[in-house]
Amino acid sequence: MYVGALTLDILLGDVRSLKQKRSVVRPLIAELRRRYPAIAVAETGRHDLHRRAEVGIAVLSASAGNCKEVMDACERMVAFRPEIELLSARQRLYHDED
Repeated sequence: MYVGALTLDILLGDVRSLKQKRSVVRPLIAELRRRYPAIAVAETGRHDLHRRAEVGIAVLSASAGNCKEVMDACERMVAFRPEIELLSARQRLYHDED
């Protein structure tokens, strides 16, 4: 069994309040959940900053290749959103024997 963890550091566009931040981050998380129903996704950090967000994604799979493929697809989907800028993405892969 493999667990993949993806952490995305995101810079939001023209956002001036936490309310506007929610109006960008919530649809992003909903789209990830809709497109990849087998993942777990949440806003995991930078809650007090209105122009930055951290989104965490977890993938559970029987193969390392499938975990990597799903994490790459999630990263690409976020990177191609025009209203945000993906500053960094960190992928980690855990095996049950580690």
